[in-house]
Amino acid sequence: MIRIPRFVPVLTALALAPVMAPVGPALAQGVPDTASGMLVELNAAAETPAGACRLTYVATNRSETGLSEIAYEVAVFDAEGIVSQLLVLDFGAMPPGKTRVVQFDMPDQPCEAISRIVVNAAPGCVRAEDGAQSPVCLDGLETRARGAIQFGL
Repeated sequence: MIRIPRFVPVLTALALAPVMAPVGPALAQGVPDTASGMLVELNAAAETPAGACRLTYVATNRSETGLSEIAYEVAVFDAEGIVSQLLVLDFGAMPPGKTRVVQFDMPDQPCEAISRIVVNAAPGCVRAEDGAQSPVCLDGLETRARGAIQFGL
């Protein structure tokens, strides 16, 4: 085991990380090697100064399929359980093992007025290798939520 003294700058420690822990991309990101499909987590919801709800998502491509595009259509439910919006969240390209953090602002929508968000479809799930639609975005999709807003299928 290599020990890094406390006074070594963080960038030096990060540069040594691949040498110190040679593991696959999924395990390095805290995802078990047996996982497949996509993992999408609603990680945070915070009010912006303009009164919007800023939603932070963490998405991980745990499949072996590289994606040139990934987008999810979601239904946003208000505090009374009524669908208030249908949105498409674009996560961009995601190679295998890639984790991406994205933020989406919902103008004129306070966070406390959102009770849950449901993944409705994956209209943009395009394989990088051939440009064809892929089922990987919904097959085996795992959702998680941190905080008061429910997030799922």
